[in-house]
Amino acid sequence: MNILAFESSCDETSASVVVREDDRFTIKSNVIASQVDTHRLYGGVVPEIASRAHIEAISSITYEALKEAGLGLSDIDLVAVSANPGLIGALLVGVNFAKALAVSNKIPLVAVDHIKGHIASAYLIENGVPKPPFIALAASGGHTAIYKAESYTDIKMIGTTRDDAIGESFDKIGRMIGIPYPAGRGFDELSRLGFIEATGKDEDFYAAYKKSAAYKNPEMTLPSPALRDSSLDFSFSGLKTAAINLLHRYEQKGIELPRALFAARYTFEAVEAVALKIDMALRENPGCDLIVAGGVAANSHLRKRLAEIAERNRVGIFIPPIGLCGDNGAMIAAAGYYEYLNGNFAGSDLNASAADSMF
Repeated sequence: MNILAFESSCDETSASVVVREDDRFTIKSNVIASQVDTHRLYGGVVPEIASRAHIEAISSITYEALKEAGLGLSDIDLVAVSANPGLIGALLVGVNFAKALAVSNKIPLVAVDHIKGHIASAYLIENGVPKPPFIALAASGGHTAIYKAESYTDIKMIGTTRDDAIGESFDKIGRMIGIPYPAGRGFDELSRLGFIEATGKDEDFYAAYKKSAAYKNPEMTLPSPALRDSSLDFSFSGLKTAAINLLHRYEQKGIELPRALFAARYTFEAVEAVALKIDMALRENPGCDLIVAGGVAANSHLRKRLAEIAERNRVGIFIPPIGLCGDNGAMIAAAGYYEYLNGNFAGSDLNASAADSMF
């Protein structure tokens, strides 16, 4: 089956052709038109600018994706599109383009929940598609939630953030310490330098960090975003507020902030909170493998820590390569395939929704 898929939920327009055969997915093309340089000027995504950029890009990247895959529209068996959640104007561009293309070429159409798409990015890796039931973490600029999948389409949220998302908190604090938007990659690298400075180790520095003097420094104390209860929920607003107060104290005292050590402490608290709740989820659901997906899944410290948690629970872990952690059409294609198998077809009345995930 040849699947043409579209993703336009935020600030990246993507068209992808994915082939499903022999129980595996093969990415034939995955074209992404990024708007990061534009939105960096404003320190974050401007919805109106994003929508207009999607309109300008979507037709050309569709031709490019088909050409790169060596296929024409007559070879496409299924069209999939991200329909929710996201920026409504941005989503409408992808949904309306996909509808028009599918209807005019008499190709079946399926709508895909954006978060299901992120989870499905793990279906595209070389070690094969994970088998349900499994636990999935979706961590991005807009979402931080834990899910249990009974099947590829029956996915239920079992834990979530009650306020800010983990990626959002990295972006906001990163901006305050001079890391350009989006802050994920810069925060990751600065944290690595901080961990090395704190421990004196070039390897296994994360494991040694909690014993370091830098961690025990009362001036750098930050709270855990993991709620201290039996739930699998988070609250990143408290960590973000405490970090802002810490930065203000340094500024008011006229003391130069040790940026790398601060970034390391912030990253440590964020990662350990996720690791704690994922460990709880795996212990409550023994035998379930773990998927880690979303833009923050690119964070090297989170990837390594959750791999340790999976190993400790003796389960497999599926993490997409860095290039598939962000928004992309290939993940929408993979999720769309299972919507197709489940008979969840969309018609010309399909509409986009900015509302959060509907599962």
